[in-house]
Amino acid sequence: MENILEKIALCVERGKVNKASLFPADLKGEEGADELTLKAINSGIHPSEILNAGLIEGMRRIGEKFRLNKAFVPDVLISAKAMNTAMIHIKPFFLSNEIKSKGKVLIGTVMGDLHDIGKNIVGMIIRGGGWEVIDVGVDVTPKKFVETARTEKPDAICLSALLTTTMLNMENIVTEIKGVFPKMPVLVGGAPLTMEYAKSINADFYSPDPQKALDFLNNIKHTK
Repeated sequence: MENILEKIALCVERGKVNKASLFPADLKGEEGADELTLKAINSGIHPSEILNAGLIEGMRRIGEKFRLNKAFVPDVLISAKAMNTAMIHIKPFFLSNEIKSKGKVLIGTVMGDLHDIGKNIVGMIIRGGGWEVIDVGVDVTPKKFVETARTEKPDAICLSALLTTTMLNMENIVTEIKGVFPKMPVLVGGAPLTMEYAKSINADFYSPDPQKALDFLNNIKHTK
């Protein structure tokens, strides 16, 4: 059992989607995350174990490599594709409540900022870590964050900004969120930010990379 779960994790980590995929070259012609996940289900391995020890583990590895600059944006994208392809076989078990997500996260790029690459990568890593991600897009106003939070009832909110000019909008957004949801954990991230700035605007955490964001979310999950 451990062998097939390790193979699934490796396929996600290295972006081996299925047998037909030509990447990576040294795994050409071998089964990918798609076939191995279905095989694991058919062999009787519980879907939650496949999810945690296979798919999520693979995304954890690529997230850690990305944090250490040993992997880059295209690597994360192809790993996410492998994960999402395999998740087609796992999703029915979520619907039947055999598997429960860790929680729900609301994520968006702040008002005035149209950059979405960083936000999207963070969303992929968090989703790959077993969380449901509600992505409200870019150029998001304080009102939209609050209204979506009222509707979706997330466990945490992630704010992204890439520009020094737009990071200043974060303070207003955090203030609006905390005014309505005083206990809501708010994470901030983006190139110009620091932990000191995060503390100065009353955010709960500054994430320098996607894996740190996931680690923070997993920590608040365990402390609830």
